[in-house]
Amino acid sequence: MLVYQDLLTGDELLSDAFPYKEIENGMLWEVQGKWVVKGAVDVDIGANPSAEGEKEDEGLDDPAVKVVDIVDTFRLREQFAFDKQQFLAFMKRYIKLLTPKLEPEKQESFKKHIEGATKFLLSKLEDLQFFVGESMHDDSSLVFAYYKEGSTEPTFLYFAYGLKEIKC
Repeated sequence: MLVYQDLLTGDELLSDAFPYKEIENGMLWEVQGKWVVKGAVDVDIGANPSAEGEKEDEGLDDPAVKVVDIVDTFRLREQFAFDKQQFLAFMKRYIKLLTPKLEPEKQESFKKHIEGATKFLLSKLEDLQFFVGESMHDDSSLVFAYYKEGSTEPTFLYFAYGLKEIKC
């Protein structure tokens, strides 16, 4: 199994259990999320509640909750939305922090294509949700989510160069 960690913080953000598609010259990974039901597990242990003196409804309070699989699995934390100026300030800082951590050949490609990826994200800025990893570190990569037209399932966007592949 492969896990993808944030290169800046080490937070786990994705795994190979969620297939991705490269977009924007390989700068971004697009991953389809799914709404899933978590909790409300009904386990039949073979006991007869009425014979035990219990009512049918007694037991653990385990309500069902709908969650997005990627957010739940990697414990992503939603952040406040950015306006254009805040987003551009984030990108400037992110590029400054990430570039020295990349291998020299990747640095060139990153510098060449990051502007296109930034413009792509800016075009969707009003529709994006922003997430960070579990540590909620100020210098972490952002994970973006939005709903494609007509879709009820969120699509996630990751900065490909900001991920480090770890074999588990």
